[in-house]
Amino acid sequence: MSLGIGNVTAIAQTNLKRMLAYSAISHMGFVLLGVLSGSMNGYGAAMFYIVVYSLTTVAAFAMIMVLSRRGFEAESLEVFKGLNRRDPWLAFLMLLVMFSLTGIPPTVGFYAKLAVLQAVLGAGLVWLAVVAVLFSVIGAFYYLRVVKLMYFDDPTDTEPIDARADSRAILTMNGLALLVFGVLPQPLLGVCVVALAHSGLL
Repeated sequence: MSLGIGNVTAIAQTNLKRMLAYSAISHMGFVLLGVLSGSMNGYGAAMFYIVVYSLTTVAAFAMIMVLSRRGFEAESLEVFKGLNRRDPWLAFLMLLVMFSLTGIPPTVGFYAKLAVLQAVLGAGLVWLAVVAVLFSVIGAFYYLRVVKLMYFDDPTDTEPIDARADSRAILTMNGLALLVFGVLPQPLLGVCVVALAHSGLL
């Protein structure tokens, strides 16, 4: 239900914050899949997914803050039209965020979903893994829509993006972390498993 309701409702949103809010429901569905597997790998994958999703969501909301200015909050999808022409680097960072939320390699979101699906398959719940993949494909539509707006549409806002250097630096580190952990996910996944083991849950 979480996977279905979250993804289907998010498609209709034109406000990025609301879109992310409804998509959060679907992502929590993936977390529950890891828990449902009832295995050490599943619990570790679920915690890993939570960490990855938190990192990605922080980057998404940070992008809204960077693009906003006094008296204007950049939460409408229209704001992202033509972003690549206004600021190619910010557009690239937002592309990493959308790719990670979608689950496209080499971002860490791909490995997070893969780890959960492997745990579900290991538990013999093949049909549930198929359902999760199908709803992920539906979710890809509204995430990739943002990428399309940034790279293929004409900008509606010609105001310069006057973001502080420290804000850009933090956003850059956050965005690139999605790529680094996607290429090297094992250390972070290992930390999640160790944390659960020390908590006494495993």
